[in-house]
Amino acid sequence: MSDAKTRLAISALAITTFAYALGGNGVRNLIGWPAYVVLTVIIVALNAVAFLIVRPERFRWYRLPKSLILFLLLATASIAWSAYRAETILGATAQILTTIAAISIAFVLTWPELIRALGTSLRYLLGLSLLFELYVSVVVGEKLLPLWMERPEGKVSPLLWWSRDLLFSGGPIQGLVGSSVLLGFLALLGLIVFGIQVAGRSIRLVPGVFWLCVSALTLALTRPATVIIALVVVLVALAFALWARTVGPEARRPLYLTFGGIAILSVPLVWLLRTPLLGLLGKSSDLTGRIDIWEAVTQLAEQRPAFGWGWVSYWPTWVEPFKSLYTRNGLPVPHAHNAWLDVWFQLGIVGLVIFALLVGLTLWRSWFRAVDRPQRYPGEVLPYAASTLLPLLIMVALIVQSLSESRILSEGGWLLLTVLAIKTKTDFAVPSTSGDEPIPAWRDVPLR
Repeated sequence: MSDAKTRLAISALAITTFAYALGGNGVRNLIGWPAYVVLTVIIVALNAVAFLIVRPERFRWYRLPKSLILFLLLATASIAWSAYRAETILGATAQILTTIAAISIAFVLTWPELIRALGTSLRYLLGLSLLFELYVSVVVGEKLLPLWMERPEGKVSPLLWWSRDLLFSGGPIQGLVGSSVLLGFLALLGLIVFGIQVAGRSIRLVPGVFWLCVSALTLALTRPATVIIALVVVLVALAFALWARTVGPEARRPLYLTFGGIAILSVPLVWLLRTPLLGLLGKSSDLTGRIDIWEAVTQLAEQRPAFGWGWVSYWPTWVEPFKSLYTRNGLPVPHAHNAWLDVWFQLGIVGLVIFALLVGLTLWRSWFRAVDRPQRYPGEVLPYAASTLLPLLIMVALIVQSLSESRILSEGGWLLLTVLAIKTKTDFAVPSTSGDEPIPAWRDVPLR
C-alpha cells in the first residue's frame, strides 16, 4: 500500500476511534450492547494493526508514563481482592483496550494529524446530533427510546430516553449521545479544537467559524452547568497561558502569584455564593442529587480505604453494591459523579495517588508545552503556535468535568487523557517555523 493510502486509512481509523469513543452512548443506543462490544474489539484491533504497520521509531515501552502503567497494573491486580471479580475483569479489560487504542493514536499520529482527526470526529458528532434531534422533532414527533429497547410498561424514566424531543422547545437536547451533559462537553471540546484550528489557520476561516457556531449553538441548546463552569475555567487558563507567553519564563512569578491568589480566594467565595450561583445555573442546592451520591460512595470507600473495592470504571448496576447504592429517577446511577471519589472507592488511596500523578503530570507537561517557546536547539527562537495550547485546554476541561462526572475514567474521557499523557511525554516535535502548519484539504494530502 502506498504511503498516501496508508495515511488516508490511518486518518479514517483515528477519526472513527475518536468518534466511537466520544459517542459511545449513541452507538449503544443504536446497535445495543452485544454489537457494541464486538465493534469495540474490532476497532482496538485495527488500531493495533495500524501501530504494527507504521512501527513508529520513537516508541519505547519505558517511555510510557509510569503513572499510567501503575494505574493499569493496580486496576488489573484489583481482580484479586475485588468484591465483584467478574465485573472487575471486564472493567480492567475495557481500560486496557482503550489504552491500546490511545497508544496507537499517540505514536502513529503527529500533532497536526491528531488535532485534525479529533476535529473531524467532533464535526460528525455535533452535526449528526443536531440532525438527529431535528429528525426526532420533525419526523418522529415524540420522545424516542434507544432502538434496541422495548418500551417498558408504565411511566418511563427520563434517563432512558435517547431524545426527549425538545429541539423546538429550546432544549436541553441530548443528541446522538443521549445526554445533554455529554453533548455539552463535546460542544466545549469543539470550541477548543475549532478555535485552535481557526487561530492557527490550519482550516479555512469560513468552515472554521461555521463549526464554532455549531459548537456554540449546541452548548446553548444543552446548557449543562458543569460544562458552563468548565468553559469559564478554560477561558481563564487560556488567558493565563497567553499572559505567560508574553512575559517569558524569567518573569512569570507575578503570574503564578496571581493564579495562586485567585485559586485561594475563589474557593471560599464560591462556597459563600453557592446558592445564588447554583440558582443561576439552574441547579438545586444538592447539585441534582450529587451530594447524596457522594455521601453514599464515601461511606463505602471508608470501609476499604487503602485499595478499594475493585476496579470497574463504569458501574455494573446489576451487581451489588452498585445495584442498591443510589437510585435516581427509578434507575441505579452508573458512576459516582466525581472521578476522584470513584477512583478512591474502586482503587483506594493508593489508586487515587497514582491517578492524581497521572492527571497532574499530564497537566504540568501540557502547561509548559503551551507557554514555552518552541526550540529545536538552545538559543533558537521559533514563533508560538496556537496548536500547542490544545493539550492544556483539553486537560483543564477534563479536570473540571471530573469534579462532577466520572467520564474521564472511561471511553472518550480515558482515551483523551491517555493520548495526551503519552504524547506530551514522548512527542516533542515543534510546530513549523511559520507557527501552525497549514493543513490542505484531505482530498489533496491526507493528514499532513
